[in-house]
Amino acid sequence: MKNTSKLPNVASSIFSVMAQMAHTYDAINLSQGFPGFDTDPKLHALVTEAMASGYNQYAPMHGIYSLREQIALKMNTLYGSAYDPENEVTVTVGATQALYTAISAFVHQDDEVIVLKPAYDSYEPAILVNGGKVVPIQLEAPDYKVNWKVVKEAITPATKMLIINTPHNPTGTVLTKGDMLTLEKILENTDIILLSDEVYEHIVFDGVKHESVAKYPRLAERAFITASFGKTFHTTGWRTGYAVAPKYLMKEFQKVHEFSVFSVHHPTQKAFAQYLKTPRHYLALGDFYQRKRDLFLDLIKESRFNMTPSSGTYFQLLDYSEITTENDVLFAERLVKEKGIASIPTSVFNLDQEDFKMLRFCFAKTDETLEQAAEILNAI
Repeated sequence: MKNTSKLPNVASSIFSVMAQMAHTYDAINLSQGFPGFDTDPKLHALVTEAMASGYNQYAPMHGIYSLREQIALKMNTLYGSAYDPENEVTVTVGATQALYTAISAFVHQDDEVIVLKPAYDSYEPAILVNGGKVVPIQLEAPDYKVNWKVVKEAITPATKMLIINTPHNPTGTVLTKGDMLTLEKILENTDIILLSDEVYEHIVFDGVKHESVAKYPRLAERAFITASFGKTFHTTGWRTGYAVAPKYLMKEFQKVHEFSVFSVHHPTQKAFAQYLKTPRHYLALGDFYQRKRDLFLDLIKESRFNMTPSSGTYFQLLDYSEITTENDVLFAERLVKEKGIASIPTSVFNLDQEDFKMLRFCFAKTDETLEQAAEILNAI
């Protein structure tokens, strides 16, 4: 049978490639963004209790009300928003599904979507498979600040959506209040939908505050915000996240959600609904990961890598330009094969795969793993 691929130029994810290499060469895996430690036993117990109590059939399409209620309460308490749990919250199969569904619901053939690169690798395939056109804007190393003048100049009558990510994967940067106010001015008097990927919202460091789109009413009125319980509660394999948006946008989102996913794992929703009632479960996350970041950076401070401490997420970029001039993909592969440590080369996320000689390392690991990794990095 003959067929024409909708994504002819999309190869295997770099995360899959590096994870497989780490497995093949028995390397320390600091590539994929998953925590290397277990979930809170209390959360395990809540899921088990929910299953034993009979919550094993379909959940409501947009999520059980008690969980949507807790999500809205968390958002509204933290950011001064006013999301309605009945009509403005949807529970999703992770944040990636939320992102894909938002794009699918609104991007038509030849619509333009502005993407700030480096960018999480699910954005562009979702745009392309829906017939949209990616308008990439490259953020420059080493600070990766957004040049909003360039963003404004990229807007055309065909611009349907703008995607932002804060705290930012893979760079660890965060958008500021000034960034949000500037974006507010750029988008006013347009019909552009803002898609804000905020999966690392609770992982910010050094007193920095997460500037959620939800804090800015003139942005929130045109925006989807996506988030992840997997990132927040060390449960990436449970594939549970959510999206919030004004009712008029969420109505269209749920049309796609209903006929692609319908509903999300019921016992897990029951567990998260209960777990969210204790805010320290997510409010303490920044301090927890800052200790991990600080330990990792202290352990490698005598290495030949250069670094700017990450401001958020559980990723740290390391500049290897004083070690070798080789391409970052080749260097990352060599580190796995010869040194036994896996990272993510960041050129794969950049426009035209521009190589800034940066590797991304995940520090969401046990102290023992970080110590072993540091020993290898210090010897390079």
